[in-house]
Amino acid sequence: MTKQKRFPIFACYVVLAAALSTYVVLDTFVIQKSFAVVSPKAESMAAQEAGGLSTKAEQNTSQNTDVELKTYTYNNTTIYVADVYASDATSLLSAFANNSYGRNVSAATSDIASSNEALLAINGDCYGMRNEGYVVRNGVLYRSESAGSDQEDLVIYKDGTFEIIREGDVSAQELVDAGAWQVLSFGPGLVQDGMVTVSEGEEVGRAKASNPRTAIGKVADGHYVFVVSDGRTDESEGLSLSNLATFMTSELGVECAYNLDGGGSSTMVFEGNVVNKPTTNGNSIKEREVTDIVYVI
Repeated sequence: MTKQKRFPIFACYVVLAAALSTYVVLDTFVIQKSFAVVSPKAESMAAQEAGGLSTKAEQNTSQNTDVELKTYTYNNTTIYVADVYASDATSLLSAFANNSYGRNVSAATSDIASSNEALLAINGDCYGMRNEGYVVRNGVLYRSESAGSDQEDLVIYKDGTFEIIREGDVSAQELVDAGAWQVLSFGPGLVQDGMVTVSEGEEVGRAKASNPRTAIGKVADGHYVFVVSDGRTDESEGLSLSNLATFMTSELGVECAYNLDGGGSSTMVFEGNVVNKPTTNGNSIKEREVTDIVYVI
């Protein structure tokens, strides 16, 4: 075969390879795919089967949930803390953007909160931007593919227990069988048994800088905290993971805490209003769309 003939064939391979690479990137990060639509009715039925109450109205009348919002200044950073007092851990709910479990399906935290009548909401673990990592929401198993043996997840059980596990140690189905209500798979774990578990060295490997942060923690039975910090602005520097963990132990007294999606995703909504200043680059204050929230009604 002559060089002239080989060149067009080689060029075709290059074009095809480039097209395939582009599609893979778009499929992973851009193209929206809905795998299951979770209607409010279906979600209520799933919660009932999982051991929760059947309707949001019943939750309002049968479960007592109080929220107190506080603002702290720590390490040149503004931090918003919502103390959640709930008589039942199934009051800690999760919702998907557009009521759809899928990939790259996203909406603003405030919009997801509004559609679910949330009193308080924070962004979740951004499950929909990843193909792996356990996903259990309101007692229902949606994804059982592991993100790796060392992936740390937070398990919130129906009895109120918070546990940080490694996906290599237990399957998603085993967690559901043991009473898992929510399994969040962003990470890492921040605090276990009242002790900070994230190191500065690990922080550098995972994030490398101070940033806006979102976390959830347990102080005691029936007492939980939702935490969001601002960052990337002159008014609020942001936190490292170890800063966040230290704040949650020293100032909030948590026994267990877990890091959720941060950066431009970090958003807290209370009574229909965004209370923090979410920003991606520090130049503008604007919500970034996310794939899921954690909330109470």
